[in-house]
Amino acid sequence: MDSAKLWRFISIYLSTTLAILRYALHCFSTLNSLPSLLFKSMDTALSLYFRFCGLSPCTIDLDDQTTMHFWTSNHRRFDRPALIMVHGYGGASTWQFVHQVGPLSRKFNLYIPDLLFFGESYSCKSDRSDYFQARCVVRGLRGLGVERFAAYGISYGGFVAHRMAEMYPDAVEKLVIVNSGIGWSEEQRGEQLQKIGRHPAEIFVPKHPNDLRLLVNLSMHKPNWTGWAPDFLLREFINVMYNHCRKEKIELIEHLLQKQPDSNIPVITQETLLIWGDQDKVFPVEIAQDIHRHLEQKSRLEIIKDTGHGANMESPDAVNSLIISFVSGSPNS
Repeated sequence: MDSAKLWRFISIYLSTTLAILRYALHCFSTLNSLPSLLFKSMDTALSLYFRFCGLSPCTIDLDDQTTMHFWTSNHRRFDRPALIMVHGYGGASTWQFVHQVGPLSRKFNLYIPDLLFFGESYSCKSDRSDYFQARCVVRGLRGLGVERFAAYGISYGGFVAHRMAEMYPDAVEKLVIVNSGIGWSEEQRGEQLQKIGRHPAEIFVPKHPNDLRLLVNLSMHKPNWTGWAPDFLLREFINVMYNHCRKEKIELIEHLLQKQPDSNIPVITQETLLIWGDQDKVFPVEIAQDIHRHLEQKSRLEIIKDTGHGANMESPDAVNSLIISFVSGSPNS
């Protein structure tokens, strides 16, 4: 490691440590603040990890009403493709892509937005559509000088990534969709809502500890931490992850529910990789098979065994390997 890189790492480490210590001194004034300290420290640690993987945060004002936050590769390498990673309903991008940013940053120039009303991205405009999210992401990318790229979206991020491919066919070169309900039919949507038995906004924007437990149990096939976590810890997790822009997050879900399902989704021109967990309880694998048939020769479907909706968390190695092979056009090495 040369001296410049070493000094940059030491500077990041020291500034992060000082920030944690300052926050700790404030929080330890009351015992009730310990859960908040835990999650804030984890958030800081995730940001440090993203920096260690060669990414830096930046904020772009699209206009006087809309701001987009991105994590971007520090040094763009022209021998690597650009990959956009679009998160779903699980908090900011750092929490959702922690298992992927390391391996993928070694193969691609990464651009990871916080969608509007997640993380540090926000808009005063009233539009809650996936079209608006897609438009804002692409405008932010153009502000960063990124004109052509592959797009990868998971769950709600899949709706946005698909809209990007539909609206900007000259910009999106390849598309990766992971466990997302694009193109589900009215019948499929009705069946899923009946199985869940609750309004999706009550689950995907949880308000109480049991709501969060239900969300994680729907998203994960394998045993998870919410089963043993005490309520006070889950309440603080909800406060950190979901109470910011709660109203707007609920409106995003309501928009998806109110619009007419379209099983005849546009046949996009890009090569498309569909990755699905075979145990997905949010968007069952039958939806992936329908999308695959609809897109015909342009798509490839990969089903990961013993994996639920959160494939990026439960089977990150398999997801990473498939993305690298598909986007780079060569086997993962």
